[in-house]
Amino acid sequence: MLNYVETKNAPAAIGPYSQGIVVNDIAFFSGQIPLSPETGNVVGTTIQEQTEQVMKNIAALLESQNAEFKDVVKTTCFLADMADFAAFNEIYAKYFVGKPARSCVAVKDLPKGVLCEVETIAYIGK
Repeated sequence: MLNYVETKNAPAAIGPYSQGIVVNDIAFFSGQIPLSPETGNVVGTTIQEQTEQVMKNIAALLESQNAEFKDVVKTTCFLADMADFAAFNEIYAKYFVGKPARSCVAVKDLPKGVLCEVETIAYIGK
């Protein structure tokens, strides 16, 4: 059975998708960009500021399922510019201390012109 994730503490989906779906003990969360959950506006202009907001949004999704960053098993990271890789990694490493499996790629464009997006898969069984 599919259970849909819905929390007001993370940005609402801006398209025809959900914030996430839980199947058994695995949560598949949609990619998070640096949007304010309250306003829907982009937060920050630097890769550091935007990455911090992305992490806040991921934290809200995890918390909605009684999970933490240490429960994340896989991330996929999208950067608008690979020159931001090192600065992005500095922020990323503060949160994902469990070192989940990861892919990180540069893409041509991201929604709303943001600098980064991160999607996550987490084990939520306790």
